[in-house]
Amino acid sequence: MKDMRKTSVRGGTEVQPRPGPHAMTPAIVAEGVRKRYGELQAVDGVTLTVEAGEFYGLLGPNGAGKTTTLEMLEGVREPDEGRIELFGLSPWPRNPRLLPRIGVQFQASSFFRGLTARESVRLFAALYGRGHRQADAMLERVGLSAVAGVDAERLSGGQAHRLSIACTLAHEPDLVFLDEPTAGLDPQARRNLWDLLRDVNREGRTVVLTTHYLDEAEILCDRVSVMDRGKVLKTGAPAALVRELDSLSHVSVQSGPITADTMRGLLTAAGADVAAVEDDGVSLVVATRTPGPVLTVLAEQGALHGLQVRGATLEDVFLHLTGREYRA
Repeated sequence: MKDMRKTSVRGGTEVQPRPGPHAMTPAIVAEGVRKRYGELQAVDGVTLTVEAGEFYGLLGPNGAGKTTTLEMLEGVREPDEGRIELFGLSPWPRNPRLLPRIGVQFQASSFFRGLTARESVRLFAALYGRGHRQADAMLERVGLSAVAGVDAERLSGGQAHRLSIACTLAHEPDLVFLDEPTAGLDPQARRNLWDLLRDVNREGRTVVLTTHYLDEAEILCDRVSVMDRGKVLKTGAPAALVRELDSLSHVSVQSGPITADTMRGLLTAAGADVAAVEDDGVSLVVATRTPGPVLTVLAEQGALHGLQVRGATLEDVFLHLTGREYRA
């Protein structure tokens, strides 16, 4: 039977989802899932579907319910209401048929005392019947071969985070859950981990992650769900959500060659749709829905030095849906 899954958009480029080993059955189906802690409704009717082979992101501010949702999907917590299936099977109570097929990386890393990094990964691999060679290869993939003999508890924060991911992937699961996988990593390590996660996904594995780095979600994810106050507010491909926002573009050039007042007059004469023109002494910035005429005017005035054009991003979508106020 033909695979009818839709082409998705990732980082502005159309990407055909990769068929996973169980492509005809969704990796995850959740319907009306709820979880309450006392008076707090942590998760309030979450419904979502993740296709096999998809790279899926759960986004939201602190306290939105992302981690609780992830823990119920993983089978770590029992939902109060609703239905969850992974590859057609319920994860709760803990399902022995599912355990070899899923890998979980939690927000906080914890390792067995007295074990080195190498021994830690080998232990996790052995629990699923995998050998030392595969464990050592995974340690190398996350860039920890040089500290393989170091006690796991003595690793730096970023190294411990990478070791946790190596343990998660050591048995080559079909479905990988990652809770803020790049938190605390330096930019180089973060980019290297992106490459690893892309490779894991290209191999046909389904990846579900939470992250506060919206550029990360925009680059990696086929689709994302934005959550707040326990509910899913919006789901879609990052580029599609950005297009739906219909927000202003910001055209920026170096301040000096043309004043803000002159620019306003030229743009009015050109019939450009301009919301604002501001000059802070460093940059002249034009907010507009029609950047074409703005660029034409700037080119005619020889004022293109330092040109930058910024459209909306997933961060704008996130703030539009969840607001900008500080959360307790």
